[in-house]
Amino acid sequence: MEAYRQTLARARPDVLVMVGSDHLHQLWLDNMPQFLAGEAPFYDATYHNEERELGLPRMLLRGHEELSAYMLRHGIDQGFGLAFSNQLRADHSITCPILTLRPQNDLPVVPVYTNIFAPPLPHPERFVALGRTIRELVDAWPSTLRVAVVGTGHLSLELGGPRQLGPHGPDPELDAKAVGWIANGDIDGCLAEVSLDSLHAPGNATHGFMDFMLMMGVAGYAKADHVGHLDLFHTMEAYFTWYPGGQPQ
Repeated sequence: MEAYRQTLARARPDVLVMVGSDHLHQLWLDNMPQFLAGEAPFYDATYHNEERELGLPRMLLRGHEELSAYMLRHGIDQGFGLAFSNQLRADHSITCPILTLRPQNDLPVVPVYTNIFAPPLPHPERFVALGRTIRELVDAWPSTLRVAVVGTGHLSLELGGPRQLGPHGPDPELDAKAVGWIANGDIDGCLAEVSLDSLHAPGNATHGFMDFMLMMGVAGYAKADHVGHLDLFHTMEAYFTWYPGGQPQ
């Protein structure tokens, strides 16, 4: 884990764009945007059930309103009208990567939430397209600040079903394919095999893989500069890093 943490430290970022999912904490079936960005000076983080069941600490994240506003305005201009919230509260899809990669929590963030739980879901192609748009917006932002895009997602995963407590993820074959697609920047190969229906079969939470596909869109067709994975009792965790300008010195 320390080696993975250093992949972010070496990039020397000033701002983090954090991609994740709300897990039906704040965003519910009565108001479910497909894609949403936070625009606030600060974000409360961690819900009571995450404290109780996961042992996660309460956190306060600093926002970066300038980059949020730029992404929202120019996203619309590029055909991606993101919903926004200035009262967003972050859950473990945002806090866990911060605790893992930047435990000092000293960088401002722009949270971007995707809908991976509440049908109708966007198709995988739309996630890749959003990733490409985020990359274009970050590249075009007229600032000298260095931006890192950090995303979290799932490989095969079942929540609350009979396969949740298996010795590994519900579909090790898909997990191995997914790691290969991401590591090699094989967006076309991934899109050729992945659909909303195909992601439902390996487990009811496997649609979280589309957030990994979003990150592939951010990276383009580049191979990952760092690849690591860990097979756990109920899922596989995988870690990838891309350096758009090459490995930092």
